[in-house]
Amino acid sequence: MKEYEIELGKGISNIYFGFTMDQVKDIMGEPEEIEESDEDDEFEHKAFNYWEKGYSFFFDREDDYRLSCIQTENDEVRLFNTNVFQKSTKDIKELLQQKGLSDYETEKLETGEIRWSFEQEMLDLYFENDKLIAINFGVYINDDLEVQWPQEGLV
Repeated sequence: MKEYEIELGKGISNIYFGFTMDQVKDIMGEPEEIEESDEDDEFEHKAFNYWEKGYSFFFDREDDYRLSCIQTENDEVRLFNTNVFQKSTKDIKELLQQKGLSDYETEKLETGEIRWSFEQEMLDLYFENDKLIAINFGVYINDDLEVQWPQEGLV
């Protein structure tokens, strides 16, 4: 079972990018909170927040409100078959380099967190006090800015 396994560009567990809001609800249940973007946000979207389970699912309007991004703070989540939330920053960096993910930008956010952004892989890792606190990952976009929906996510 690939429960809690992040597949970059595809999704997590049995939830795939391209799913409708109803498909996500069928698997996760009703969200604890549904956020809608503000008028001045760059992308109009809805977010389903499952605070207890440690997930937020994002649906962009320009993608017909299909699942395009996931953020998780669930410490059981695995990336490359490794429980990264239990690893040190150094170990995470080594794991990513082994998997060919060495090209990233680092930014210190106003809130104090450090963000590693892997633009090609649509992956952001957030650290606080040298500990991973959140992973944000999205559907792949090609050089022509076209969304690359995974086959599993297609209805």
